[in-house]
Amino acid sequence: MDAAAPPRPGTAAWRPRFVRCNLCGADACREIYPSRLTNASERDIHEIFACTSNAYGECGPIVRCTACGLVYQNPQPDPEDILAAYVQVVDARYEEEREGRVHTFRRALVELEEYAAPGRLLDVGSHLGVFVEVARERGWEAHGVEPSLWATERARARGLPVTCGTVADLAAGGEPHDVITLWDVIEHLSDPSGELRRLYRLLRPGGVLALSTMDVDAPVARLLGRNWPWYMLMHLFYFSRDTIRRLVESAGYEVIEVRRHRRIVRFSYLISRLERRIGRLYQPLDWAVERTGLGRRLVTVDLGDVITLFARRPGSWIELDASRALGTVSQDGTSRRPVAVARKAS
Repeated sequence: MDAAAPPRPGTAAWRPRFVRCNLCGADACREIYPSRLTNASERDIHEIFACTSNAYGECGPIVRCTACGLVYQNPQPDPEDILAAYVQVVDARYEEEREGRVHTFRRALVELEEYAAPGRLLDVGSHLGVFVEVARERGWEAHGVEPSLWATERARARGLPVTCGTVADLAAGGEPHDVITLWDVIEHLSDPSGELRRLYRLLRPGGVLALSTMDVDAPVARLLGRNWPWYMLMHLFYFSRDTIRRLVESAGYEVIEVRRHRRIVRFSYLISRLERRIGRLYQPLDWAVERTGLGRRLVTVDLGDVITLFARRPGSWIELDASRALGTVSQDGTSRRPVAVARKAS
């Protein structure tokens, strides 16, 4: 693929499938918001699957599991269709907003370093590799994995070690990671529980998992209801602080902390998010913002509806080395018997 080529139109396949709750496995759920999805199979994939998509509110029925309370879209697109869309998607606007991403990720990395010193890091869903680049600048041995062909090529053009594919495509074995990150990724996955378990095997005992996602129980989400903008076709699951904690713990991790996530963006990008909401008023507003120079200003966005979770794989390097000597842990760090939980020093 030509990395400089403009986005090519393509239609997203829409083969809906009904799914069980990814947290507890129950198949009983109740609809809380009806579908607003129309002609999804005729839409340009760049419009609805790009990270910077503003197709807010366009998704299938939103349901809540009657057993555990997890909120999710049901039915959902077939996993193969989702992956195919992400492989093809091009997102030039994300690249234009690079400055804001750099500042956001620098802040996220400072928070991450409260729990882990620089070491081997895997960024899942790394897109253009901005977080990988920021981490490497601070001494991390960071690399990423990303399904988008376009994004991977752009990252590699900057000399960044980003693998095109998914976690399943990463080579088995090798040295385990000290940290694994998923920034705004887990809500896009067809099987977040299964992915967390796969990542567990790639993380060393004592290693840290960090992820960010939306909080469906945040006051602003409750206030806006069906008009909460994060209800989108590409977002399959909508976690609360409680359900994301339980999901991570069920995969074997020990949750350390859940906190609010803050983003830094250019003011012009923030205004662009309103385009579909305000219609014809957007163009004159955008012109005014750019004419006055306000568009280049960086602003912090925190409505309380995006959270960061930090967790740890139980165990420690000391236990890992001892277990390897005894033959109870494989070379990839996978335990053959339980190891003790390492608590964070106070």
